[in-house]
Amino acid sequence: MGIRFLIILLVLLTTFALAQDSPKPPASDPSASDKAASGKAAADQAAVRSREAEESSSHDTRIDISPPKDDAKNHPASQDAIAGLDIPDFSDDTDTSGVQEFHPWNPMKALKDIEVGDYYFKQKNYKAALDRYKEALYYKDGDAVASFRVAKCQEKLGDKAEAKKFYEQYLKILPEGPFAKDAHASLDRLSAGK
Repeated sequence: MGIRFLIILLVLLTTFALAQDSPKPPASDPSASDKAASGKAAADQAAVRSREAEESSSHDTRIDISPPKDDAKNHPASQDAIAGLDIPDFSDDTDTSGVQEFHPWNPMKALKDIEVGDYYFKQKNYKAALDRYKEALYYKDGDAVASFRVAKCQEKLGDKAEAKKFYEQYLKILPEGPFAKDAHASLDRLSAGK
């Protein structure tokens, strides 16, 4: 029963494929005047498309991003949350003063950068380790482990000011974290060494 069904299906598909491949009748040869008229119409259409390409339709498709009318009442603390940020006013197209750079957020890439940085650190290649830890901070801003490891590398490379900055950053992120005692001890050591 199954073989008969397959044979019938194969015959139908073959017939359908042959019907699709049948040659089409040749088109009649248009006269020279028809060719000239179609060429002029094509040129006119190209000119219209060119003019349309020069015009911008972005003003027609603007999206209203203004807050709802009751937004301040419904969210009274929202202005306090964004008070320190430099947010642009896009009411006119010329203001780009507050545009901030966006970084990709990829915690898995940051974790991999920390692993590779740890390898370099164990090999005592502190410059390479520092580059990988900084790259981890690029992909996951505010990562506590990467901040602590950047501080360690900076200290090993002799940049005490940067080391202090990153130790403090670690303590700001995780004041009671697993490396907090080491960070406090390193800060005390760096402050005494000044």
